[in-house]
Amino acid sequence: MTLIQELMNQAAVGGLLNSNVIKRFTPAEIRETIQSLVAAEQVNLANALGDAGMALYPHSEDMLAICSLLAMMNQDWPFAVELLEELVQAQGDTTPSFTYVMYVRALRCNLDPERALAVARQGLAVYPDQLELLAEKLSLDDFSDVIHSSTQARH
Repeated sequence: MTLIQELMNQAAVGGLLNSNVIKRFTPAEIRETIQSLVAAEQVNLANALGDAGMALYPHSEDMLAICSLLAMMNQDWPFAVELLEELVQAQGDTTPSFTYVMYVRALRCNLDPERALAVARQGLAVYPDQLELLAEKLSLDDFSDVIHSSTQARH
């Protein structure tokens, strides 16, 4: 039985998420189930499964990736930044460009443009032709120039 079938069976009888059921599944299976739940607009169940998955597999790249996306959907920017920071550390030299893009966007939404610019530059060092990272960097460069010029004008 798939995880989504188990969850639906539990929900049908009014049951809560059972960690004994969930831990029978791999982080990848939990991630895929969360993706399916979000696609089916079952966001509350996806969030609950994400929380359970993080409790069981707190350092799993699959769990960090999907839960960071859930945090962004929920506009929980500090949590998204925290998870993406840990994901980049876990992935190290194999961090995909998509992770850098999401990390930059989470930092921007968390009102940390300087750190977002640093992450964009870090991503571009690995993926110099990645258009979304380049666009983020250019936008953040413009923002940084405006901030610095207004700061200098006050002094």
